[in-house]
Amino acid sequence: MPSQDWIEANRAKWKHRGQERPPFALAPQPGQESVWDYPRPPRLAPDPREVVVRLGSVEIARSSRTIRLLETASPPTFYIPPDDVTMNAIERAAGGSLCEWKGQAAYWTVTVPGQRFERVAWSYPEPFPGFEAIRDYFVFYPDQLECFVDGIRVLPQPGRFYGGWVTPELVGPFKGEPGSEMW
Repeated sequence: MPSQDWIEANRAKWKHRGQERPPFALAPQPGQESVWDYPRPPRLAPDPREVVVRLGSVEIARSSRTIRLLETASPPTFYIPPDDVTMNAIERAAGGSLCEWKGQAAYWTVTVPGQRFERVAWSYPEPFPGFEAIRDYFVFYPDQLECFVDGIRVLPQPGRFYGGWVTPELVGPFKGEPGSEMW
């Protein structure tokens, strides 16, 4: 468990927190959302749209019960309940990472006949207070897997570390693009 000092120091470093859209942010058109209007700390929002994750012809997950995590500057991530994930296609991977908002992440490897993709999903087994709703839910990186929202294939958020799902209703720029390191 990280120290409270570490958590507070990392939470305090963010300049943009969704209260005011910065001048370089694109203005959303009707039916669009600006990632610069999302809050920090992140907000959890149930999403009834159908989410599908595939690897070729193998379906890894399908759900209409996801929770979308909305965080300033990043495309949303879709947290999928474990009951809607093909659990025999995933296995725990080594290592983890720490989010100052959500806690310690566990990583997962997807294995299907003839293919293995290391650390292409993550979850929070013991999320920090306020994020208990995503306990043990899974998020998949759309840069290596085929991820869809209501039949539309999502694009990956720029930057390998980030796992946001870029859908047509979003405008940025997005964290992870060149020059975004100090956002």
